[in-house]
Amino acid sequence: MRAEAQNTVTEIEKSLELLRQRVDWDTAQHRLEEFNARVEDPNLWDDPAKAQALMKDRQALVDAIDTHNALQQELSDNVELIELGEMEEDEEVVTEAEQALKALKEKAAEKELEALLNGEADANDTFLEINAGAGGTEACDWASMLQRMYVRWAEKRGYKVELQSEEAGGEAGIKSCSYKISGHNAYGWLKSESGVHRLVRISPFGKGTRETSFASVWVYPVVDDNIEIEVNPADIRIDTYRSSGAGGQHVNTTDSAVRITHHPTGIVVTSSEKSQHQNRDIAMKALKSRLYQLELDRRNAAINEAHDSKGSAGWGNQIRSYVLQPYQMVKDLRTNHETSDTSGVLDGALDGFMAATLAQNVAGKSRAEAAGE
Repeated sequence: MRAEAQNTVTEIEKSLELLRQRVDWDTAQHRLEEFNARVEDPNLWDDPAKAQALMKDRQALVDAIDTHNALQQELSDNVELIELGEMEEDEEVVTEAEQALKALKEKAAEKELEALLNGEADANDTFLEINAGAGGTEACDWASMLQRMYVRWAEKRGYKVELQSEEAGGEAGIKSCSYKISGHNAYGWLKSESGVHRLVRISPFGKGTRETSFASVWVYPVVDDNIEIEVNPADIRIDTYRSSGAGGQHVNTTDSAVRITHHPTGIVVTSSEKSQHQNRDIAMKALKSRLYQLELDRRNAAINEAHDSKGSAGWGNQIRSYVLQPYQMVKDLRTNHETSDTSGVLDGALDGFMAATLAQNVAGKSRAEAAGE
């Protein structure tokens, strides 16, 4: 086997070893058998919350085992193809198998990162909020571009995307929007996106000048039913109002939209897509999730810098810059990960940025744990 291919195989084997370590491979099959036995218990669903938690844990273990085995099988198949091609001096077969190994290395590295998403809420669904910042109409348009970018990213991953609320901009774009994004590890992947995003481009609104716009992104996990968050009714104010949508048949004609303000923290959540009763339920769940996120941030303060959306969406607070003029570059200011494929990023190609931040945070966590913090 050629040296480059051998190095690729070595990298894949390292990823597989780390996957085995994360799942505690020596006991994985035994734990799965225990899960299967408990699932067959006819009294399992007497406690729905406990049953759902069990099913979730079982599925996570099944997915981890299946992922490892599929990667291992693909590695073995391509190594055998290379050996066969070399024996028969078939360069085409060897080259195709080597290319497949390179693709497998990238896939294994991504699965290795996903295995590190083992935080308390990483596997949960997530809420995503976008708010236009400094820049007027330009910022509202930028917020709508980010809205499309994240929806595209989520759809490409097969996640379920539900619009919770949206406020249109005065002339273009949106002032704000909120989504619920559902799927395995949705919060774990998206949590690194919280912060201010800065855009530099030539104005599309007839000015012909280079403009800088800002928008803030806030990500927080959907709270599981088995996580209890107490909200004192005296601490909140609930307002109803008429939704100000984009117009047409979807505009609410009654004051069905709901806004909940939590006085101790200043958190404000809204929902304007359904009936008033449903909106109250959606908004209260969002509030509990925000409060839970605050608790997670407090717990992780010694390890990771908490993402705070309360800072002004303007100069000095951005986590990522998107430059469309005079050159094209998207750069994350935390990890220095960058790409010139701006159109790809704005179409949802965010995995590289998320992976870089995740790897950095995991490295920071490891250093903190080694130091005994």
